[in-house]
Amino acid sequence: MPNIDFILPHWLYWGALIVFPLVAMVMSRRSRTTGYSLPIGYLVLVTGGILGLHRLYLRNMLGLIFIPIFFVILFANGQGRDAREVESQAANVVASAERVIDRLEPKVAGADAKIEKLRSDLAEAEEGTFAYIRAERTLEKAEADKVADTERLAAAQADLEAAQPDLVAATGQRDRWANVAYYAFLVLCALVAVDALLLPGLVRKAQERADQQDAHASPAEIAIDAVETEEVKHDMDHIGTGWTGAIDRLSYYAGEFVAYWAVIAVFAYYFEVMARYVFNSPTIWVHEGMFLMFGMQYLIAGAYAAMTEAHVRVDVFYAAWSPMRKALVDLFTSIFFFIFAGTLLVTGWIFAMDATVVDEVSFSEWQIAYWPFKWAIVVGAVLLILQGIAKLARDLMTVRNAMQGA
Repeated sequence: MPNIDFILPHWLYWGALIVFPLVAMVMSRRSRTTGYSLPIGYLVLVTGGILGLHRLYLRNMLGLIFIPIFFVILFANGQGRDAREVESQAANVVASAERVIDRLEPKVAGADAKIEKLRSDLAEAEEGTFAYIRAERTLEKAEADKVADTERLAAAQADLEAAQPDLVAATGQRDRWANVAYYAFLVLCALVAVDALLLPGLVRKAQERADQQDAHASPAEIAIDAVETEEVKHDMDHIGTGWTGAIDRLSYYAGEFVAYWAVIAVFAYYFEVMARYVFNSPTIWVHEGMFLMFGMQYLIAGAYAAMTEAHVRVDVFYAAWSPMRKALVDLFTSIFFFIFAGTLLVTGWIFAMDATVVDEVSFSEWQIAYWPFKWAIVVGAVLLILQGIAKLARDLMTVRNAMQGA
């Protein structure tokens, strides 16, 4: 299988985080249309064609043909990884044995001549002298080294003889499984290429089937579709009027903007899975980029969660209270909220300024700048404080109206 040596450019990463949500927000506000779309069909073909998702999108069961071939690729790559591990181990044994043999063969071959010379030096030395004792010890060491080196050389030669067949077999097995994966991938590419030409006709036929089903739709199914359409507008009910409504809309649009980042994560992790398990080319930037992206999403969406009251709250007693009592309790607990949000703003500002001054980057090969992510802490804190101010104003209004009504 070919390798994918692709590292996402920083400009493309930030461009996707900015442009994609804007396009998605515009498209979500268009009038809803039913049926199948040829552009979406080609999008699914490009992103998930080797899984046959484009045919499954069109409810064409021939898309199931792609899945077994895809699993052949996964199985072949798995077997290839196992063979590569065996090959690596055998190659290490061969390389280590060859190093030992290259080093010891000359040493063992010259050991006899060295020992004969040492014996001659020992015979010429006067017995009992320091020179005699030194020559005797040197001779004993040379003889012991010869025995040890001979044993190590024999062991290395045995290891080399045993590992070479394993290395050849593992290399052949790895190549065979690589060929299986490669040809299966070519089959999928051929099927995708054919479907790229057939897709307009497939979309047309799928639309004809959908039109026939809509003509026979029951009133209950039509009612369900209407309910699903109304649920889209539910979060807009939390938006107030006046200047507090402006803050609510800012929180709403900020939350909606970052919500579409989850769709980007789907594409990114899909690429990672394909690169890792199909092309044996795992990436670093996918996990790092999505980890940082979700961190920004968590921070910026905090104001949206506060506006829609989506944060976790123990409301065993709170839910049954009157609006007046809820407003009073919220006014008291807002003290702790603003302490938290203010601390988040101050510390976030310090972190962001430090990262900007030193131009802090990640330690991975991607080396993306960290300062935009740390400025997201500041943005999230500002949005959260603004939303807290809007909530505080509404609580004060509730208390004032209740007191005037009393």
